[in-house]
Amino acid sequence: MHGLLFYILSEIAEILKSFDPVGLDGISSVRYMTRLDTKYLFSAGKLPELLRLVEPHYMALEIEKLREFPYKTVYFDTPDLLFYNQHVTGRLNRTKVRIRTYESNGLTFLEVKRKSNKGRTNKSRLEKEPNDMNHISQSGEFLEELISRSAGSLKAVISTSFTRITLVCLERSERITIDYNLRWNNLRGDSLSMPFLAIAEIKSEKSTSLSPFFTRLKELGIRRSGFSKYAVGMALVNRTPRQNYLKPKFLLLNRIKNEYYRNDTARQRRGDD
Repeated sequence: MHGLLFYILSEIAEILKSFDPVGLDGISSVRYMTRLDTKYLFSAGKLPELLRLVEPHYMALEIEKLREFPYKTVYFDTPDLLFYNQHVTGRLNRTKVRIRTYESNGLTFLEVKRKSNKGRTNKSRLEKEPNDMNHISQSGEFLEELISRSAGSLKAVISTSFTRITLVCLERSERITIDYNLRWNNLRGDSLSMPFLAIAEIKSEKSTSLSPFFTRLKELGIRRSGFSKYAVGMALVNRTPRQNYLKPKFLLLNRIKNEYYRNDTARQRRGDD
């Protein structure tokens, strides 16, 4: 494992021990299926400092003594890549269809995630058996109620894996997810990893302006930035068309990557462990 990544992961695990824990029952009030989502991209090297800053305001989700959770997601699309094209062209009403597996316990869901032209996200899902790729053909009625195309045309096109931390502020009815250690695979053997990237998302029913997490992000110079793991993975790993639409995102990823590795070089020069 890359030296800086190992150092960061060790720090994260240690810092998370200082958070008060909350279980799934305790966060039921903030598990919104319809919500406002606000994303922020930044160097994974900033994640330990960010966690220290927000620790007084949030609890960490804990399940069976775990506070970091590995996820795997398989995305589906139509033969003409309808969902991908909706995302890269910035269409306001857009859809994702995916199978998400919580690898710590094997729970698996077929999910349809839709974003409205008012910026609200709605997620519908069905629990499924793990390791069964027939979910689409077995769920035609569920899917056809939610998407405009025949469910039978959907095919798996790419998968992604990452580690997630979930933080909860019950006073504000706010949930934060932080994803890092990202990796994509196009199901044909081509893959891409981004150890330098962290993605934070504030999930709330109201404005983020009074969020302690948002305040700390501003202090660290981290700005809001939309990001689709699906669209970026498709463009970079499957080399899909219309990549010019994603050029600003690629430039941001490159700046974050450079910042991450500059800090790694500085750490090595200091002789840090």
